[in-house]
Amino acid sequence: MNLALAHTRARSGVRAPAVKVEVYLGGGLPRMSIVGLPEAAVREAKDRVRAAIQCAQYEFPARVITVNLAPADLPKDGGRYDLPIALGILAASGQIPVQALAEYEFLGELGLTGELRSVDGVLPAALAAAQTGRKLIVPAGNGAEAALASDVEAYTARTLLEVCAALNGNKRLPQAIAPAAEYDHGPDLRDVRGQTHARRALEVAAAGGHHLLLVGPPGCGKTLLASRLPGLLPDASEADALDTAAIASVSGRGLDPTRWRTRPFRNPHHTASAVALVGGGADPRPGEISLAHNGVLFLDELPEWDRRALEVLREPLESGVVTISRAARQSEFPARFQLVAAMNPCPCGWAGDPSGRCRCHPDAIQRYRNKISGPLLERIDLHLEVPRLPPAELRPDAPQGECSDVVRVRVIRAREIQQRRAGRCNAHLDQSETNAVCRLAREDQQMLENAIDLLQLSARSMHRILRVARTIADLAGSADIFGSHVAEAIGYRRAEHGAAKQVT
Repeated sequence: MNLALAHTRARSGVRAPAVKVEVYLGGGLPRMSIVGLPEAAVREAKDRVRAAIQCAQYEFPARVITVNLAPADLPKDGGRYDLPIALGILAASGQIPVQALAEYEFLGELGLTGELRSVDGVLPAALAAAQTGRKLIVPAGNGAEAALASDVEAYTARTLLEVCAALNGNKRLPQAIAPAAEYDHGPDLRDVRGQTHARRALEVAAAGGHHLLLVGPPGCGKTLLASRLPGLLPDASEADALDTAAIASVSGRGLDPTRWRTRPFRNPHHTASAVALVGGGADPRPGEISLAHNGVLFLDELPEWDRRALEVLREPLESGVVTISRAARQSEFPARFQLVAAMNPCPCGWAGDPSGRCRCHPDAIQRYRNKISGPLLERIDLHLEVPRLPPAELRPDAPQGECSDVVRVRVIRAREIQQRRAGRCNAHLDQSETNAVCRLAREDQQMLENAIDLLQLSARSMHRILRVARTIADLAGSADIFGSHVAEAIGYRRAEHGAAKQVT
């Protein structure tokens, strides 16, 4: 037999398309060629494979070896193809049975000694392999990650020799075992002193999946509040957790298999570029907004961010996905995250403080706030002013508020109502769904319209106020939206334009 076929998986965004490794041995002067749009790391596999086969005490055929990675129009990169290429050569030369390759898919980079080294993107490959019914063999370092896909039969190996022994029927490979999942809800809301209004806004944001902007002087607790939001969210479902883990798997930054059920909390520095936020590169990788999928993205010092970087958030905030287009390929990454942003009210940070210490000129304050575009601010549902706390509320013996576990119970109850009603969070309702589930009494509708005129808000802002009011009603266990719910929702938009008039 001069021809052998092995199965493996490529990495394309968070997908793992199937790749067939076809190996043909022909006559002529010994040489080896790899075709099928291989990039540099794949072309270099010929040297790694040759050394690994010889170190495993097998014969490397002194013939013309042609390796085709099909489909030919799919770019191939990385060292993940080393193991299937080596097995294809051994099967084509009759050193291992060809038929044994049919029921497996293989992933792994080979060292010169035949050692199997970990690769990225194993979880998406395991999820895809489960749909075909084939078993999966991966390096030992990827075993825990592959086992997260509970529907696939995954095995681990440390060397090429172990894989060959198993295919020859001389040894059984150990099955991959997933570690016990850790549920880490993060810091407790009880650590936040005072800030009753901010704690309430945090609960509303968690209950409806709404985006939140915190505006206040330095040291008032904005970062403290933002870091408590993940602890208020319900535990992610298995499907959502696997989606998030798959993004981490292909990011090149590693996946901790013990924390795959924990919702992510991403806190990038304000010097991060637009590519760092949305992802990109010649070989597209996910950015911060995708790494925060099903979790929280916290952007501190919002006006200090490059405006071009912030503007790229506008579409993902609406659609929940980001598409990265390159000349050779296009990758789509999920990006359904909750945005929590924080900023000072002025360049010095003390505008509006009762101490009167701010000396910023009104023009300087306006220029500072204009660094953030209106369309981006409109996409943030809750705008909240966080004041400086008086020293008495910071005493160690000062009364503490509710802990995260108590608030989470109310959040979970509200989310269950939303799931039964629309199958999604209120923040993700489209316009028709918003009109259907956010009906107001005539006097409440008039109050909302007066607020829109007074605050000079757009139609988008009006629909977001309705969704927030729906969330407030859900937290109260009310089937209908009442005037108090609408008034509270309007209050969360007043800071958007600095309005101070009472809406009636």
